[in-house]
Amino acid sequence: MLNLKWETDVTSRLSRRRFGLALAIPALTAPAFMGRSRAHAASPVRIGYQKNGSLVILRQQRRLEALGIPAEWIEFPSGPPMLEALNADAVDFGATGDTPPIFAQAAGADLLYAGGQPVSGRNAAILVRKDVPIHKLGDLRGKRLAFTKGSSAHNFVVRALASASLGPGDVQAVQLQPSDAAAAFRQGSIDAWAIWDPFFAIAQQEPGTRVLTTAENIAPSNSFFLASRNFAERDADRLLTLLGAINEAADWADRNPDDLARIMAEVTGVPLAVQRVAAARGVYAVQAVDDAIVAQQQAIADSFATLRIIPRRIDIRAAVWTPPRQIAGARP
Repeated sequence: MLNLKWETDVTSRLSRRRFGLALAIPALTAPAFMGRSRAHAASPVRIGYQKNGSLVILRQQRRLEALGIPAEWIEFPSGPPMLEALNADAVDFGATGDTPPIFAQAAGADLLYAGGQPVSGRNAAILVRKDVPIHKLGDLRGKRLAFTKGSSAHNFVVRALASASLGPGDVQAVQLQPSDAAAAFRQGSIDAWAIWDPFFAIAQQEPGTRVLTTAENIAPSNSFFLASRNFAERDADRLLTLLGAINEAADWADRNPDDLARIMAEVTGVPLAVQRVAAARGVYAVQAVDDAIVAQQQAIADSFATLRIIPRRIDIRAAVWTPPRQIAGARP
């Protein structure tokens, strides 16, 4: 039914080649990583990115290199393994949705929220197979619902179920990374799938897929740029330059929607037709993490602690970076 073989194969190969190390924390603390000179201004900034967002533009256009900042780019299938790598000092900076930093902070990761991106939720959805009798969120009771544990889809699922007076225990949770979930959805091994772009846009193109709901009006939230505390304290100027470059890229994206989709396709390998859909739903500018963003993130963290999804309550504000000056190009 769902023709996502290219995505499964590509992401699986990337997972084997790159992400296995990210999950093997002891290996990432080996001398090959520890031997890097942290004080050397010319050392590359190690940036974790996914198949979407502003960082894809920065990579393709070499904006950081043009500013004299060498970069090492590492692709991840989702936010949780990226933040494991950040905690293991294998990544300096990366972008994720709302939930990965909550899980990471609860696990003791020494990360900082360097910037925020309010998002409407229209770039994420719960998808169902057309041959499964699920027509409203309440119909998910007892069904096999796939999502990536600790990802933004996790929060989306919790809030979507709550809106139908259901709890996490009312569905059969199937916790999979996007490529594995795509295969399971195609094969009929799951009934529903909570996922974000571009995987959402890929599946949406298939005739056997139906959108049950998007996250819009259910789980509007924020995406985040995260930095290791070591990097933020050691290289505050480069971090600010990086955030400013993101806003320059966002301005470019606003003016060049067609080229934006092409760039996304070139870097990620996602077909151009799919990226046209996904890129148009994206948010690209970054702003400082203000009180409103902190409050939204704290509410998610508190709900997860209450539901015992994370083991303890955490303080979001304690992990917010205070930049030495305003982020260039930040929008009001």
